Amino acid sequence: MLTRRLQMLLDDRRYRRLQAEARARRASVGALVREAIDRSYPVSSERKRAAAKAILAAPPMRLPDDIRDLVAELDEIRAGVKR
Repeated sequence: MLTRRLQMLLDDRRYRRLQAEARARRASVGALVREAIDRSYPVSSERKRAAAKAILAAPPMRLPDDIRDLVAELDEIRAGVKR
C-alpha cells in the first residue's frame, strides 16, 4: 500500500526519458521510480532473514472454515473496520 508522497524536481531530459520508458512498459513514471529505488537500495538479506524467522515462529492462527468468511474478514481489515 502506498502511503507516502514524494515531490521531486527533474530536468526535462530526465523526465522525458522516464516518461518514454513508462509508456513503453505501460507503467507509470512513479512505478519506474519505485523500481529504481528498490534496485538501488535493496532490503538487506539480514532483515529478510529476521522477518522470515519471525513469521515461522508465529503461533498458528484459527482460520474460518469457509473461504468466504476469510475474504470478508480481510476486506474488513483493509477497510479499517473494527471487529
